[in-house]
Amino acid sequence: MHNPRHAFVLPLRDGVGPSCVVLPSQGQGSMLDFLAQRLPGVQRSEWLQRMQAGDVVDERGVAVLPHRPFEGGIRLYYYRHLQAEPALPFAETVLYQDEHLLVADKPHFMPVTPSGRYLQQTLLVRLKRRLGLPELSPLHRIDRDTAGLVLFSVQQRTRGVYQALFRDRQITKHYDAVAPWHGDVHFPRDHRSRLEESPQFFRMHEVPGEPNSHTHMQVLQVAGAWALYRLSPITGKRHQLRVHMAALGLPLRNDPFYPVVNDPPEGDYSRPLQLLARSLEFVDPLTTEPRVFESQQSLIL
Repeated sequence: MHNPRHAFVLPLRDGVGPSCVVLPSQGQGSMLDFLAQRLPGVQRSEWLQRMQAGDVVDERGVAVLPHRPFEGGIRLYYYRHLQAEPALPFAETVLYQDEHLLVADKPHFMPVTPSGRYLQQTLLVRLKRRLGLPELSPLHRIDRDTAGLVLFSVQQRTRGVYQALFRDRQITKHYDAVAPWHGDVHFPRDHRSRLEESPQFFRMHEVPGEPNSHTHMQVLQVAGAWALYRLSPITGKRHQLRVHMAALGLPLRNDPFYPVVNDPPEGDYSRPLQLLARSLEFVDPLTTEPRVFESQQSLIL
């Protein structure tokens, strides 16, 4: 069985690379039957149209026709697209680009990678389409609600050396955040706790046990009932900064998830989460040069 690790069998289309599904070892019926059952979010008639248009291929690059019998263990590639996608009235900024790295300054409300109802309006797809970089890949993530710096690998060949920086905690990350000011909560401080997924899968919460998250916190400026904080994550758990601040009774301004869910309706961009990925610092593993990148954005205090 042909089983390549990287099979670029379909070209980039409008900034979107092909998605992949692996067929189980056993099955019945046709390839069309399998796709309609495995991925019911796409109607059977839509799969039929895609296959007839040559937009579904196997790992050898051969077009998969609707009547083709099920073939266990192979990969199928196809283009993901959405019938309707919210248009985001914001633009990303490229702060730096060379043959290995790209640094983007992401606006609030823009996802980094395709998920849910967002595809073309994600930072990754917009940059691929705009710059023609088919191998572009994010080296880390920030939330859709968070603005600021995202570091990308430009080519697959050198991606691993930069991914190792995050794995080995060799990158210093600083965030700015606006939250309430309580004089009885003392700063600077280090907050450590155990974070796990809550019963609401899209939220995290603190639980008893060995800490698995660590954030250094300090105050930069106080303005009445609000303050500007500098948050430096030592670990990288999902929603870590938001949960840690909420646990101190200092939820971030306009946070739609913490301490309670208050997600604005679609198209309401009037309350951006006041959290900004401010800076990234590291020693480039290829050039040994120090790298320091700063966001050009600011928060509302």
